[in-house]
Amino acid sequence: MTAVASSIPPSWYLLLAAAVFCVGLFGVLTRRNALYFLMSVELMMNAANINFVAFALYYGDLTGQVFALFVIALAAAEVAIGIGIILVLYRNFGTTDVTVPAEMRW
Repeated sequence: MTAVASSIPPSWYLLLAAAVFCVGLFGVLTRRNALYFLMSVELMMNAANINFVAFALYYGDLTGQVFALFVIALAAAEVAIGIGIILVLYRNFGTTDVTVPAEMRW
């Protein structure tokens, strides 16, 4: 295990990632608007990316950066599908509040 000399210690990256993840979790748990919900999930994914890249930098391995690229691709697909769901939600119910649709239609 070789550590790469960096001017910023890995604990600062982990602290930043934990703060971003907590903000995203707070948004998921408290917001009812689907767009805010989607943005909060993106924040949580970005916190995971910060961790992946920080550990890749610390250990001098590119595996974390490859995983971060996969998470970015996953986030792009999630946004594309999420926006479609939000548009259908708005078209059917007239709002983007996720608590309004109580049951699925057949």
